[in-house]
Amino acid sequence: MSKAPRNHTLELTARQVSKLVTGALKLHKKQNLENILDSILWQDTFRALNYLPDQCVDLMIVDPPYNLTKVFSGKTFKAMDMQAYAKWLDKWLKKTIRLLKENASIYICADWKTSLAVAPVASKYFVLQNRISWERDKGRGAGANWKNCLEDIWFFTKSEKYTFNLDAVKMLRPVRAPYRDARGCPKDWNESEDGKYRLTAPSNVWTDIAIPFWSMPENTPHPTQKPEKLVAKLVLASSNKGDVVFDPFCGSGTTAVVAKKLGRHFIGIEREKEYVAYALKRLQNAEIAPSIQGYENGVFKYRNA
Repeated sequence: MSKAPRNHTLELTARQVSKLVTGALKLHKKQNLENILDSILWQDTFRALNYLPDQCVDLMIVDPPYNLTKVFSGKTFKAMDMQAYAKWLDKWLKKTIRLLKENASIYICADWKTSLAVAPVASKYFVLQNRISWERDKGRGAGANWKNCLEDIWFFTKSEKYTFNLDAVKMLRPVRAPYRDARGCPKDWNESEDGKYRLTAPSNVWTDIAIPFWSMPENTPHPTQKPEKLVAKLVLASSNKGDVVFDPFCGSGTTAVVAKKLGRHFIGIEREKEYVAYALKRLQNAEIAPSIQGYENGVFKYRNA
């Protein structure tokens, strides 16, 4: 059955998956950075973390399985009681400490319930700087509860010295009241063919994110894929060109793809063969299509185009 004309979801056959994963790495001993830079590791995170070099990471972005029962490529991650989930978080998170440079930043994604464990566990090892809350623009309603349309990203740093590029993540917002000064010149706003706008500093509440769906070329079958635009904000704010961005649960590769598109190096770890293949295919596609939807000419649009 053929796809609808506007359906741009990336799809791979079993044969393509098997061919693509030959480009992934599996580690069996500790490596030098040059041996693993710009690679996807097809391996269980708990094992692969043992083989990465010390203090090689400038920015770590983590989207771990939330404390929900969820199927990933045919394998089920089962919800636990909060104490057991906290122990699971702690088990892999403490392994990442030695990988991080002293000025490294860490972002950990969570839903509202998972956040109850993320904040206290990560605060044992890192300096808590902020919590970003972002609106998911889709989701199923619940018959006896509020529809869940909000997720968190916890912002930590390894020390009080860290990178934050404010000008790189300013947002373009439309101007509703275009005031002018005494000379008649625009007061704190500009005008282009798209209308009147101003660049504003970002807050920790994001309402401009579109979840990948079937008409977006970045969309894959991964059930919890994060948008490239969302990750781009983290990468631009907390790293510089040439830095190393690390994702220990890289799924279909969004963090690695965004890092590549924005001139950073990347290291990703993913245990599921299918998602490794999608990550590698998306990295190939980034060579010929380096744009990020919703991010144009160095600024973030208020809503995705």
